[in-house]
Amino acid sequence: MKYDVIVLGSGPGGYVTAIRASQLGLKTAVVEREALGGICLNWGCIPTKALLKSANVFEYIEHAGDYGINVAAPKADFGGMVERSRGVADGMSKGVTFLMKKNNIDVVMGTGTLLPGKKLEVTAEDGSKSTLEAKHIIIATGARSRHLPSMPQDGKKIIGYREAMTLKTQPKKMVVVGSGAIGVEFAYFYNAIGTEVTVVEYQDRIVPVEDVEVSKQLERSFKKAGIDIMTSAEVTGVDTSGTGCKVTVKTKKGESVLDCDIVLSAAGVVSNIENIGLEACGIVHDRGKIVVDEYYATNIPGYYAIGDCVPGPALAHVASAEGITCVEKIAGHHPDPIDYGNIPGCTYCFPEVASVGMTEEAAKAAGHDIKVGKFPFSASGKASASGHKDGFVKLIFDAKYGELLGGHMIGANVTEMIAEIVALRKLETTGHELIKTIHPHPTLSEAVMEAAAAAYDEVIHL
Repeated sequence: MKYDVIVLGSGPGGYVTAIRASQLGLKTAVVEREALGGICLNWGCIPTKALLKSANVFEYIEHAGDYGINVAAPKADFGGMVERSRGVADGMSKGVTFLMKKNNIDVVMGTGTLLPGKKLEVTAEDGSKSTLEAKHIIIATGARSRHLPSMPQDGKKIIGYREAMTLKTQPKKMVVVGSGAIGVEFAYFYNAIGTEVTVVEYQDRIVPVEDVEVSKQLERSFKKAGIDIMTSAEVTGVDTSGTGCKVTVKTKKGESVLDCDIVLSAAGVVSNIENIGLEACGIVHDRGKIVVDEYYATNIPGYYAIGDCVPGPALAHVASAEGITCVEKIAGHHPDPIDYGNIPGCTYCFPEVASVGMTEEAAKAAGHDIKVGKFPFSASGKASASGHKDGFVKLIFDAKYGELLGGHMIGANVTEMIAEIVALRKLETTGHELIKTIHPHPTLSEAVMEAAAAAYDEVIHL
């Protein structure tokens, strides 16, 4: 079979790339070894958000009395939550199947291996092989949970994110190793439904890629919720020989041993680039990532790579944007290269975390003279009415030109608010223009306007 474009992998990078290629009139095929939608739709972004929503609803019911509503004591149905999560994921995967048919994209199920000469060998589940050929082959193979030598995952007692979504029974005690997005999201979920959770983080603060003040606020909120936090801590070993796990943690104060039922390894991801034919084709990769140019072409003409298998943020929306940019360039369009300084990041624990651009620390390190505005949700009428006043919006401006260098939020629903900051930065909006942009009242988004006003000593409600 000959195509204009073959996409290897159907995650949010791969399937979006294929659809855009088809829209541009290119005959397109997708090769997928497991399930359409990849990790994001089946084992990542979507089903985890379904679990988190269940936890969120459970917490609302637990605190119904705070809203003047009397209900019987709720009980978390762990199996029901998992079942709902899987149902949401299955529905989304079927949606991708529909989109493939709608856009006349051929779906070839099997394991793909790159061959020289812009060919791809596909091995089906029954062992049969077929060869596809295209003018352009785009690698979108994604990533998987990183395995640490000190705690090899066995899928039962030491698990990764996939197992964390489908455990048969709810653990009484869990140790989460790593406090990035995956770690803190699962820490929140399990704690909310009654599991005793301890988070172990190697860095000196949780969510270490975020602004320092955001990290401190999340730690306060987590501790208030009953989550134990250990920072500047390293897991040196896990003993699984007994009924549970004994986790040895090394800190500045010495070693301690934590007892738990389950250890969740959430120490990042590693790209899926092994055994896909890179070496046979001569495609260069470095430190676990495929080397590409600003339009995602590899060093071998006709081969491209996007998403988690190339350098850059391992985020679904980044993979989608990279794929669209790649195929538009292939089709002869003139897309702008992606601005990686304006990529939003969202973490869906509670309170939620969202950010884009420079942190205060990074802005100072880059030599900017800055103005910083911060508005707490405790001063927001909408936040008070909703019953969730923890958190704030923090904006960082260049003092000389008024450029919005970064935005950092923590609180209820801030993942739905960050896109305003992304758009403002894209449009090069200044601080004074933001202050004069009328925001509706009462909304949480008013905090964005108020934070800008705070930076320029014009804040009204503080």
